[in-house]
Amino acid sequence: MEAKSSSLKKIRKAMEKSLDAKRFEHTLGVAYTAAALAMRYGCDIQKAQTAGMLHDCAKCMSNEKRLKICTKHNIAVNEIERRNPFLLHAKVGSYIAMQKYNIHDSDIINAILNHTTGRPDMSLLEKIVYVADYIEPGRKQAPNLGEIRRLAFADLDEALFRILKDTLLYLNQVDGETDPMTQKTYEFYKNYMETRNRTAGKSKRSGAI
Repeated sequence: MEAKSSSLKKIRKAMEKSLDAKRFEHTLGVAYTAAALAMRYGCDIQKAQTAGMLHDCAKCMSNEKRLKICTKHNIAVNEIERRNPFLLHAKVGSYIAMQKYNIHDSDIINAILNHTTGRPDMSLLEKIVYVADYIEPGRKQAPNLGEIRRLAFADLDEALFRILKDTLLYLNQVDGETDPMTQKTYEFYKNYMETRNRTAGKSKRSGAI
């Protein structure tokens, strides 16, 4: 399997060296939570751990270095990312996962790439890493955290949608810039959940007849 090309033990040691203590603790929490969610939803556990361990591998780089890597390797940078280069850690991280840690499983790479903004129609692994990043045990201040933690193990799509909704609400309240992909992802899952709930409602009504 692709994920075995760079062992988890080696990746863990590398993350301990390259991340500050707080970020490393967060990383361990995300890898642990991603593994638990993978068990719950029948996803590959090692892939979930690998993606969780590497999701923030570019987080402790300087903004200058992130921009330099993007320029050198033709990684697209939008205007919001150019004004807020810390947002590039997911794009740069996915590149580093491939080049430095020899990860070439596209699902793992996409989970790293999309863990901050999400994307429409995410894979199960992408959803798991996105949600794990929000609910890992070290998180303390995210809105509705207790409820979303419970929801994550009952209904992953509902938890994902709630995180997107709360994230956009928070960004609007603090006048933060919203990446267009986050808005697109929210709209996709808003429509998805509305359609799912309508279908479930129809099934209940027809079953009651």
